[in-house]
Amino acid sequence: MTRRTNNILFIMCDQLRWDYLSCYGHPRLATPHIDGLAARGVRFTRAYVQSPVCGASRMSFYTGRYVQSHGAAWNGYPLKVGEMTLGDYLRPLGVAAALVGKTHMRADHEGMERLGVDPSSVIGVRLAECGFDPYERDDGLHGAGPDGRYDPRVPRYNRYLNDKGYSGENPWHDWANAAAGAGNKLASGWAMRNARKPARVREEDAETPYMTGRAIDFIAEACDRPWCLHLSFIKPHWPYMAPAPYHAMFGPDDCLPVVRSQEERREPHPIYREFMHLPVGKAFAREEVRTQVIPVYMGLIKQIDDQLGRLFRFLEERSLFDTTMIVFTSDHGDYLGDHWMGDKDFFHEPSVKVPLIVYDPAAEADGARGTTCNALVEAIDLLPTFLEALGADPALQGHRLEGRSLLPFLRGTAPTQWRRFAISEYDYGMLPVADRLGVAPRDARLFMIADMRWKLIHAPGFRPLLYDLETDPHEFRDLGMDPACEEERRRLLAALHVWGLRLSQRTTMSERQIRDRRGKSERRGILIGVWDEGDVPAELWSQYLGEGQ
Repeated sequence: MTRRTNNILFIMCDQLRWDYLSCYGHPRLATPHIDGLAARGVRFTRAYVQSPVCGASRMSFYTGRYVQSHGAAWNGYPLKVGEMTLGDYLRPLGVAAALVGKTHMRADHEGMERLGVDPSSVIGVRLAECGFDPYERDDGLHGAGPDGRYDPRVPRYNRYLNDKGYSGENPWHDWANAAAGAGNKLASGWAMRNARKPARVREEDAETPYMTGRAIDFIAEACDRPWCLHLSFIKPHWPYMAPAPYHAMFGPDDCLPVVRSQEERREPHPIYREFMHLPVGKAFAREEVRTQVIPVYMGLIKQIDDQLGRLFRFLEERSLFDTTMIVFTSDHGDYLGDHWMGDKDFFHEPSVKVPLIVYDPAAEADGARGTTCNALVEAIDLLPTFLEALGADPALQGHRLEGRSLLPFLRGTAPTQWRRFAISEYDYGMLPVADRLGVAPRDARLFMIADMRWKLIHAPGFRPLLYDLETDPHEFRDLGMDPACEEERRRLLAALHVWGLRLSQRTTMSERQIRDRRGKSERRGILIGVWDEGDVPAELWSQYLGEGQ
């Protein structure tokens, strides 16, 4: 069989840190199947997401555009109708785009109603599902409180668990994300003190094996038609709870030392200070929280690796490694107590940098297999990579796509020119941080710009933060007010200014179309600035100089 890309398997974890895989150097967490994929492909060491929060990050992955361009700047912000996504680019190439798992997409129902789009139609479903045909959409966040459910859609997974004999209205919580508590009560996974207890669900029925099985179902049904499957796991995202035996595979001795310094708490930047003071930051500042959560976080990753082994064996049995490009990445990381933070939301490396492994089946990629690439890579680069791997020219979509194809790196030939900076953005208007600082929602924005050495965080209305990743790889020392670094701050702010002036909204006319239309209006009878008939060629008067009546 000829080795070429007919299919794409786009695997994404949720909240997986880049350094929690053995191929990225974790000393206690063995991930042999992910490592094996890296041995077949290229492992990128400087891959950054366009926003360190689920929804905004994913919308950049799916559109190939920066957050400022697509506008879905935080969780629950709708992606506006008309924004092209992965499926819109792939279907004209004859490639189906399907989803198993999470997107965190919020549909622009207002826009659909304005345009008269039926939400139940094929177009309506794709607009509501981020351009995918949802084989199984499940964002994996099925909490319920006094004001109702976080996600009003009841997942198929709940029905699956009920059919398996797990009782209750919300078995996602009661079995998959809760343990047995004292007095016949549940020990909810929302309380991190319960993290080390085994989830009540059998391992084979947990979320990760279930979604892996659904991915196998889709591929088995796809037959010979080209496909792109986005397999999007919810784990190791919170609630931090794993089924046996994964809940007990690791212990406190396996936790890496926390990466934080008291220096970070002395006169911190006001915005960084408020992020540290969020409840999740205060929780992870406690060692007991870290030693309860991190071993389970590692167990959830181990379970993902084991399930990818199951999926990869299925692909091998069907000889699909010869025709399938495979991508493994995450939508953002997890602080896990580093920098006095928990969760994500800010721009230190544990949060904004992600693992990225790409396997290209083409023979042209043989020379680069098992290598690493240290170039600055962004999440928006994947969509143009998929297009080029499938034989399309991503440059034809350059008026829409803001990323660049990684195919040269995958085939051992670095581009003659590559980006000098990586950009990430964050909208903190939904957080109490904005209220405490007196910042209006329209002004609650952060921008990160990083080159191979320096990282600057621009906070409108406040001074910048600056880190020297060469001399301070742990990002302990904020040089945002250091007089000796004024030149670096000016340089990076100037580069961010240039980026902010990019042409990002002219998405309906390509460069080629503009060039092709130049000067064509004269030949259609629009003669502007003419004084005398002899000023332009005679043929342009062919419709105007007939006999008068």
